Amino acid sequence: MTRLPEGYREVRRVDLMRNRKQALRVNFIALLFMGGMVALGFFICPPFSEMEIGLHTVLGILIMIAGIILYMALHEIIHGVFMKAFSGRKPHYGYTGFYAYAGSDALFRKNQYLIIAFAPVVILGLVLAVLTQAFYESAFWYLYIIQIVNVSGAAGDFYVGWLIAREDSDVMVRDAGTDMSFYSAQ
Repeated sequence: MTRLPEGYREVRRVDLMRNRKQALRVNFIALLFMGGMVALGFFICPPFSEMEIGLHTVLGILIMIAGIILYMALHEIIHGVFMKAFSGRKPHYGYTGFYAYAGSDALFRKNQYLIIAFAPVVILGLVLAVLTQAFYESAFWYLYIIQIVNVSGAAGDFYVGWLIAREDSDVMVRDAGTDMSFYSAQ
Protein backbone atom coordinates (compact mmCIF):
# COMPACT_ATOMS: atom_id res chain seq x y z
CA MET A 1 0.00 0.00 0.00
CA THR A 2 1.37 3.41 -0.93
CA ARG A 3 -1.70 5.59 -0.31
CA LEU A 4 -2.81 6.60 3.13
CA PRO A 5 -6.27 5.48 4.17
CA GLU A 6 -8.80 8.30 4.41
CA GLY A 7 -8.60 10.28 7.63
CA TYR A 8 -4.96 9.45 8.36
CA ARG A 9 -2.51 12.23 9.17
CA GLU A 10 1.14 12.42 10.13
CA VAL A 11 1.52 12.10 13.91
CA ARG A 12 5.31 11.80 14.19
CA ARG A 13 8.38 12.22 12.05
CA VAL A 14 11.81 10.73 12.67
CA ASP A 15 14.63 12.32 10.73
CA LEU A 16 18.08 11.49 12.04
CA MET A 17 19.75 13.55 9.30
CA ARG A 18 18.01 16.84 10.12
CA ASN A 19 16.76 16.50 13.69
CA ARG A 20 19.82 16.93 15.87
CA LYS A 21 17.98 16.03 19.09
CA GLN A 22 16.83 12.67 17.68
CA ALA A 23 20.29 11.95 16.25
CA LEU A 24 21.94 12.68 19.61
CA ARG A 25 19.46 10.36 21.37
CA VAL A 26 20.23 7.53 18.96
CA ASN A 27 23.98 8.06 19.25
CA PHE A 28 23.72 8.10 23.06
CA ILE A 29 21.77 4.82 22.95
CA ALA A 30 24.46 3.36 20.66
CA LEU A 31 27.21 4.38 23.10
CA LEU A 32 25.31 2.83 26.03
CA PHE A 33 24.88 -0.44 24.13
CA MET A 34 28.52 -0.39 23.06
CA GLY A 35 29.79 0.23 26.60
CA GLY A 36 27.56 -2.47 28.05
CA MET A 37 28.60 -4.99 25.43
CA VAL A 38 32.31 -4.26 25.85
CA ALA A 39 31.94 -4.80 29.61
CA LEU A 40 30.04 -8.04 28.99
CA GLY A 41 32.73 -9.17 26.54
CA PHE A 42 35.47 -8.61 29.13
CA PHE A 43 33.45 -10.74 31.55
CA ILE A 44 32.83 -13.55 29.01
CA CYS A 45 36.32 -13.65 27.52
CA PRO A 46 38.94 -11.46 29.21
CA PRO A 47 41.31 -10.29 26.48
CA PHE A 48 44.98 -9.51 26.61
CA SER A 49 46.02 -12.48 28.72
CA GLU A 50 48.95 -12.88 26.38
CA MET A 51 48.75 -10.49 23.48
CA GLU A 52 50.92 -11.49 20.58
CA ILE A 53 50.93 -9.29 17.54
CA GLY A 54 51.85 -11.06 14.38
CA LEU A 55 50.61 -11.79 10.91
CA HIS A 56 47.63 -13.72 12.30
CA THR A 57 46.56 -10.66 14.32
CA VAL A 58 46.79 -8.32 11.34
CA LEU A 59 44.93 -10.84 9.19
CA GLY A 60 42.27 -11.22 11.89
CA ILE A 61 41.77 -7.45 12.06
CA LEU A 62 41.47 -7.19 8.27
CA ILE A 63 38.92 -10.01 8.20
CA MET A 64 37.02 -8.34 11.04
CA ILE A 65 36.88 -5.04 9.13
CA ALA A 66 35.60 -6.90 6.06
CA GLY A 67 33.07 -8.61 8.34
CA ILE A 68 31.84 -5.24 9.62
CA ILE A 69 31.38 -3.96 6.07
CA LEU A 70 29.57 -7.17 5.11
CA TYR A 71 27.43 -6.91 8.25
CA MET A 72 26.38 -3.33 7.35
CA ALA A 73 25.28 -4.42 3.88
CA LEU A 74 23.45 -7.50 5.20
CA HIS A 75 21.69 -5.42 7.87
CA GLU A 76 20.14 -3.14 5.26
CA ILE A 77 19.42 -6.01 2.86
CA ILE A 78 17.46 -7.75 5.62
CA HIS A 79 15.42 -4.57 6.22
CA GLY A 80 14.77 -4.47 2.47
CA VAL A 81 13.80 -8.15 2.22
CA PHE A 82 11.13 -7.66 4.89
CA MET A 83 9.97 -4.38 3.31
CA LYS A 84 9.51 -6.22 0.01
CA ALA A 85 7.84 -9.21 1.69
CA PHE A 86 5.24 -6.99 3.39
CA SER A 87 4.61 -4.56 0.52
CA GLY A 88 5.54 -6.33 -2.70
CA ARG A 89 7.47 -3.19 -3.65
CA LYS A 90 11.18 -3.09 -4.35
CA PRO A 91 13.07 -1.18 -1.63
CA HIS A 92 15.85 1.28 -2.33
CA TYR A 93 19.22 1.41 -0.62
CA GLY A 94 21.75 4.12 0.03
CA TYR A 95 24.52 5.50 2.15
CA THR A 96 24.56 9.07 3.46
CA GLY A 97 28.16 9.13 4.64
CA PHE A 98 27.01 8.46 8.20
CA TYR A 99 24.15 5.98 7.81
CA ALA A 100 23.47 3.11 5.44
CA TYR A 101 19.76 2.70 4.84
CA ALA A 102 16.97 0.77 3.18
CA GLY A 103 13.80 2.65 2.30
CA SER A 104 10.49 2.18 0.58
CA ASP A 105 7.58 4.29 -0.62
CA ALA A 106 5.19 1.69 0.85
CA LEU A 107 3.19 2.05 4.04
CA PHE A 108 3.58 -0.58 6.74
CA ARG A 109 1.27 -1.49 9.60
CA LYS A 110 2.66 -1.24 13.15
CA ASN A 111 3.40 -4.97 13.58
CA GLN A 112 4.94 -5.23 10.12
CA TYR A 113 7.27 -2.33 10.79
CA LEU A 114 8.35 -3.69 14.16
CA ILE A 115 9.43 -6.86 12.34
CA ILE A 116 11.20 -4.78 9.66
CA ALA A 117 13.00 -2.75 12.33
CA PHE A 118 14.17 -5.67 14.49
CA ALA A 119 14.77 -8.43 11.93
CA PRO A 120 18.41 -7.53 11.14
CA VAL A 121 19.61 -7.24 14.74
CA VAL A 122 17.85 -10.49 15.71
CA ILE A 123 18.86 -12.56 12.67
CA LEU A 124 22.45 -11.32 12.50
CA GLY A 125 22.72 -11.35 16.28
CA LEU A 126 21.85 -15.05 16.38
CA VAL A 127 24.28 -15.86 13.57
CA LEU A 128 27.06 -13.91 15.28
CA ALA A 129 26.31 -15.52 18.66
CA VAL A 130 26.64 -18.99 17.12
CA LEU A 131 29.87 -18.04 15.33
CA THR A 132 31.31 -16.41 18.46
CA GLN A 133 30.61 -19.56 20.45
CA ALA A 134 31.93 -21.86 17.71
CA PHE A 135 35.17 -19.90 17.36
CA TYR A 136 35.52 -18.89 21.01
CA GLU A 137 39.11 -20.03 21.34
CA SER A 138 40.44 -18.56 18.11
CA ALA A 139 38.32 -15.57 17.15
CA PHE A 140 36.05 -14.50 20.01
CA TRP A 141 36.99 -10.82 20.03
CA TYR A 142 37.03 -10.43 16.24
CA LEU A 143 33.49 -11.81 16.02
CA TYR A 144 32.30 -10.16 19.22
CA ILE A 145 33.34 -6.73 17.92
CA ILE A 146 31.10 -7.35 14.90
CA GLN A 147 28.33 -8.27 17.36
CA ILE A 148 28.96 -5.00 19.22
CA VAL A 149 28.58 -3.19 15.89
CA ASN A 150 25.37 -5.19 15.31
CA VAL A 151 23.72 -4.17 18.57
CA SER A 152 25.02 -0.61 18.85
CA GLY A 153 24.50 -0.03 15.13
CA ALA A 154 20.85 -0.97 15.56
CA ALA A 155 20.30 1.86 18.06
CA GLY A 156 18.20 3.73 15.49
CA ASP A 157 16.09 0.61 14.96
CA PHE A 158 15.61 0.24 18.73
CA TYR A 159 14.70 3.91 19.05
CA VAL A 160 12.16 3.79 16.23
CA GLY A 161 10.79 0.47 17.49
CA TRP A 162 10.26 2.00 20.93
CA LEU A 163 8.47 5.00 19.40
CA ILE A 164 6.24 2.82 17.22
CA ALA A 165 5.40 0.47 20.08
CA ARG A 166 4.02 3.47 22.00
CA GLU A 167 1.74 4.52 19.13
CA ASP A 168 -1.88 3.48 18.63
CA SER A 169 -2.52 0.15 16.96
CA ASP A 170 -3.68 1.79 13.72
CA VAL A 171 -0.34 3.53 13.11
CA MET A 172 1.20 3.18 9.66
CA VAL A 173 4.85 3.86 8.85
CA ARG A 174 6.52 5.11 5.70
CA ASP A 175 10.29 4.67 5.86
CA ALA A 176 12.00 6.67 3.14
CA GLY A 177 15.40 5.45 4.33
CA THR A 178 16.81 8.60 5.87
CA ASP A 179 13.57 9.65 7.52
CA MET A 180 10.26 8.11 8.41
CA SER A 181 6.74 9.27 9.11
CA PHE A 182 4.10 7.73 11.34
CA TYR A 183 0.48 8.17 10.32
CA SER A 184 -2.68 7.56 12.33
CA ALA A 185 -6.42 8.27 12.18
CA GLN A 186 -6.41 9.08 15.91
